[in-house]
Amino acid sequence: MAFKIRRVDYFYTMVRDEPGEAYKILSRLAELGVNLVGFTAVPVGPMHTQMTMFPEDALKLVDAATKAGLDLDGPYHALLVQGEDELGALAGIHEQLYRANVNVYASTAVAATTGNYGCVIYVRPDEFERAANALEV
Repeated sequence: MAFKIRRVDYFYTMVRDEPGEAYKILSRLAELGVNLVGFTAVPVGPMHTQMTMFPEDALKLVDAATKAGLDLDGPYHALLVQGEDELGALAGIHEQLYRANVNVYASTAVAATTGNYGCVIYVRPDEFERAANALEV
């Protein structure tokens, strides 16, 4: 099983839950040269959406957000796993975290039609270094 794990920073912003909000933010960040390695948007109550951005370069995102008038919360830290998709691909990674007594409090993964997958693993800040060490990143 071939995979790569790396540390990533992520930032939140809250927006009104209206059509086009993600487009406005994502297109503006692209115009400013920000490359994202991950993005999620989830509803928070009936009127707002929390957008989470995982930039390739955190400083570039912070600079671009300032220029775009975007209020960011972060940085926070997560682990990004990318690899070849196969049955049980994430089980071994979660086993290593379990054996290190690290609690994974959230995780999101998706497989691509190309046979690859990506996964973000969130652990509590006080367990992050232990998790990174357990996964040798």
